[in-house]
Amino acid sequence: MNLGNFYYPLPHNEPVLNYAPGSPERELLKFQLRELKSRKADVPMFIGNEEIRTSKKIEIHPPHERKHVLGFFHHGDALHVKKAISAALKAKDKWANMSWENRANIFLKAADLLATKYRPQICATTMLAQSKNAYQAEIDAACELIDFLRFNVHFLSEIYSQQPVSSPGIHNRMEYRPLEGFVLAITPFNFTAIGGNLPTSAAMCGNVVVWKCANTQVYSAQMFMRILKEAGLPDGVINLVYVDGPTLGDVCFNHRDFAGIHFTGSTGVFNSMWKHIGENTKIYKSYPRIVGETGGKDFVLAHKSADVDVLVTALCRGAFEYQGQKCSAASRAYIPSNIAQQVKKKLIAEVKSMKMGSVEDFTCFINAVIDEKSFDKLEGYIKQVKKDKSARILTGGKCDKTDGYFIEPTVIEVTDPNYVTMCEELFGPVLTIYVYDENKFEETIKLIDTTSPYALTGSVLAQDRQAVELATRRLSNSAGNFYINDKPTGAVVGQQPFGGARGSGTNDKAGSILNLYRWLSARTIKETFVPATDYRYPFLKEDAK
Repeated sequence: MNLGNFYYPLPHNEPVLNYAPGSPERELLKFQLRELKSRKADVPMFIGNEEIRTSKKIEIHPPHERKHVLGFFHHGDALHVKKAISAALKAKDKWANMSWENRANIFLKAADLLATKYRPQICATTMLAQSKNAYQAEIDAACELIDFLRFNVHFLSEIYSQQPVSSPGIHNRMEYRPLEGFVLAITPFNFTAIGGNLPTSAAMCGNVVVWKCANTQVYSAQMFMRILKEAGLPDGVINLVYVDGPTLGDVCFNHRDFAGIHFTGSTGVFNSMWKHIGENTKIYKSYPRIVGETGGKDFVLAHKSADVDVLVTALCRGAFEYQGQKCSAASRAYIPSNIAQQVKKKLIAEVKSMKMGSVEDFTCFINAVIDEKSFDKLEGYIKQVKKDKSARILTGGKCDKTDGYFIEPTVIEVTDPNYVTMCEELFGPVLTIYVYDENKFEETIKLIDTTSPYALTGSVLAQDRQAVELATRRLSNSAGNFYINDKPTGAVVGQQPFGGARGSGTNDKAGSILNLYRWLSARTIKETFVPATDYRYPFLKEDAK
């Protein structure tokens, strides 16, 4: 047997390609978009060593081009979930006992495949089925997913090297075991990187996984699954199924070997799952790990000293990149009265300059929202604003689903800081602003802290350093990711570990070493070289006479 301590150094973040006119990456991506649209994909579930196809086929349509069919995926049922669990448990022992360097190198190879051979494919599938423009797909499906894989290998190697001290005659060591059972990963539509990270971070630690992605993310999820297979991931380690949520929960949460859940999605669904798991603790071998990142109602707080151009740019990018479909998106903004008119004038002009359309038109900043359910919800809020006296639309507000689910980037101004669009998560290209008295900065900080049950992201913009310090301190529990003079979006793996508390989740910080601890079960081993042979301690002896 060959033995050695294998170290994986801290990687560099994957460079972001710019897709400028004439660049080779732009031409490759455009070719891949045409190629994918020219054929219809037949997307199976991946369970063990099988590609499972069923009689229930669901069409995949680009949100920005409803009439086009990209292909279809095969929808499963409870029997497929049970089969996935069985396949995972069958693979468990071999996977858990595989040497760390061989386990790690599968994911490093997957990262390299993403960075090279499959970069155009993973970006193109994300663009077409999730309606992301080229830049948003690049920073998500390529760069962030590559970073998750590489940084998590480094972080895990750091964990494995952490060992307890030993005293004379004793040797102590720590084992970091995978959880006993299987992990369930449930991933959302809006980030291909999250879809890749939630199952792989747990699998990297030696766990086996049942992965359910959102139906609207199947197209890119299956592409990543194929990449993992090519990288050498053994059959059954990660099993990708397409089933409805209640069916999945009924099978997994009632299984004795359920060991944990890695979740990104709505707060309501997470709360329901937590309750279900809590009621079933008596049937599990161990208390399941519950890790979740949920909703947000993310804020931008501007001080009277804020730079208007910086503020407007932060609002435009923070609120409207990827149509506001980020749990970190700027959704409510508090603007001081002294600069309010300048901000509104420039903001309206900038929003009106944003071009909306297909992802295949690289000049479009705004694309479609994900599906009809999302469209109808957002349109409902906008229609209500048009009726209410305490709110008005400054720009945008048009909604059209004739060809695709297009919602214009919309800015709402309210006179009531507790108006519904200041409080509820909308998850779309809608920003609500409230103008406050420039001399009531501290009162506005308190208002921000108490308006929403969420605590995911937020930002303060100010040139006054005392204002920055005050907001940072007073809003310490209001956002798990806090930004100074920047938009509240765009967390980078290894740089800004992501996650929030309160109603926004368990704050286990994806993109950091903290998250990986959740998928490990530590065992301490003590070995005594010369064991005691008498139970008596010296203090028991009688005093000398």
